[in-house]
Amino acid sequence: MKLDLGSLELGVATAATQIEGGEADTNWHRWAAEGRIKDGSTPERAADHWQRVDEDVALLKELGIGHYRMGLEWARIEPQEGVFDQIAIAHYRDELTKLRAAGIAPLVTLHHFNNPWWLEKQGAWVGRGAITSYLAYVKRVVLELKDLVSEWITINEPNVYATQGYVFGDWPPGEKSLTKAMAVMSHLAEAHIRAFGLIHAISPSARVGVAHHLRVFDPANRYSPVDLAGARTMENLFQSALLDAMSYGRFRLPLRGSPSVKPGCYYDFTGVNYYTRSWVRGGVQGTRPGVPVNDLGWEIYPRGLRRVLRAVNKLYPGPIYVTENGTADASDAFRPRYIYDHLAAIAHSGVNVERYYHWCFTDNWEWIEGEEPRFGLVDLDYETGTRRVKESGKMVADIIAAGGVTDEAYARWVEPAAKGSATYVAPVKVPKRHPKPPRG
Repeated sequence: MKLDLGSLELGVATAATQIEGGEADTNWHRWAAEGRIKDGSTPERAADHWQRVDEDVALLKELGIGHYRMGLEWARIEPQEGVFDQIAIAHYRDELTKLRAAGIAPLVTLHHFNNPWWLEKQGAWVGRGAITSYLAYVKRVVLELKDLVSEWITINEPNVYATQGYVFGDWPPGEKSLTKAMAVMSHLAEAHIRAFGLIHAISPSARVGVAHHLRVFDPANRYSPVDLAGARTMENLFQSALLDAMSYGRFRLPLRGSPSVKPGCYYDFTGVNYYTRSWVRGGVQGTRPGVPVNDLGWEIYPRGLRRVLRAVNKLYPGPIYVTENGTADASDAFRPRYIYDHLAAIAHSGVNVERYYHWCFTDNWEWIEGEEPRFGLVDLDYETGTRRVKESGKMVADIIAAGGVTDEAYARWVEPAAKGSATYVAPVKVPKRHPKPPRG
């Protein structure tokens, strides 16, 4: 066996707005209608999953997928404030029932960048009113689906939602205010904490967590006080303070908590979405020159996943799921190697990671980037909706069946990817023995 994954379980991840297609009155549908997407596309087409649930569940089963992370479209479920659509809820019940019947365990995300337009018009997460609206939605959903769902992600990548929408202004609502971004993060953290308690009150045995976007922040010059300070400051602003607030209810600057939120433990598992690292020179982050990158220019840095997992394990002990990891590779040339190197990073991290969810199941509508980036294990023809399993998808199916990467699988998929890619030139070095886990 080239790589034994032990008890690590593999799955795939998706998000409602990115795959469902159809009309929904969300912040992203409105943003796209204004021509804000780079390729001019909208989420109304996407993968047409809303109409193709049977086909996609059958394909998941064919690939041997046992764990499927999916999202709910809040605007479908609650198209008007306080008005819940039982037809939409029935649709999700039907999908979840079919997944269960196929032997596939769902991990359900309640908020994945997708606000109903009525909430967006109220100022979304800048104000505390969003917390009340969100909790009403969570309560209804969990009451309706608790018999089919035992694991919930309250919020996906709250730091990305806040920074892209309120610092850089590339995502809705397109503002550039650090003050508002910190308010949004604070309110999302409180929303998670209160939802954690609410979900457990309704479904005591459920597992509840957050899908955190975590990355490595490295100084351009590790001997430069300016670069070191810049990397530490960015890491705290982007992820560390928020991770601590959402996990333990400990709010520190620049976040602000509420008197109603007390310190405690507010996670049953920690979700880690890992893609890349940031290279920091002074107060500016970017990509180190000359490193391997994917189609979007993101550095491919498998060691970063190992570093992130060890840090999380030390500070927030308990179950860890890699809730997203994948790469934009339109030709599927280096994805097999990418997957192998990141699985190797997990296997040799010394951390007990329970799950790995590859992003994404199919090619999907990638927010501001539109339809151009290709993250899927399954190729999608946007014009016809036709699905075709890529070589990387066949590799993942083989890994699941074998419980790891066999020598034959490595020779068939990983070696050709390593030789055939001009951009991916820095493999992870797999130690011969498992390193000792960090102390803490």
